[in-house]
Amino acid sequence: MSIKLRYKEFKLSLLLKKLMQVVDLEKKIISEFEMFDNWMEKYEYLIELGKDLPLMSSTDKSDKNIIKGCQSKVWLHAEFEKDLVSFYADSEAIITKGIIALLIRVLNNQTPQNILDAKLNFINEIGLTNHLSPTRANGLLEMVKQMKAYAYSLMIKNNLNE
Repeated sequence: MSIKLRYKEFKLSLLLKKLMQVVDLEKKIISEFEMFDNWMEKYEYLIELGKDLPLMSSTDKSDKNIIKGCQSKVWLHAEFEKDLVSFYADSEAIITKGIIALLIRVLNNQTPQNILDAKLNFINEIGLTNHLSPTRANGLLEMVKQMKAYAYSLMIKNNLNE
């Protein structure tokens, strides 16, 4: 077996390992939400998750980082270091802040390709889209799109071909 082929297999195994981490994080979130009996408890949990979101710097709370299409103001910033994407976010609305916290929990510190490949099935599995207003559900879609757009942009900018 050639070195190039071994290297490609090695990179593929690393990619699969990272992707499994995304799936594992999703499974953990699903099991956490299964513990609650009703959506009021789930909303309370989302609010708590939002409270645990690390503070975003005031310089990153700029107009260029506002996600368009959200009912409430949501700021999202991404950084790239050591082949991984780190996300930072904040929102004026407590439920929205919890939603972005969930997305960050799954997609933070992943490779751009893992972010692009992530199916994010947990969103439907926990019933989140069914319990959001149409405008808030649209905001959720815009958050996911922006996170994937950041990942794609960072991958292209850093010439990563995974």
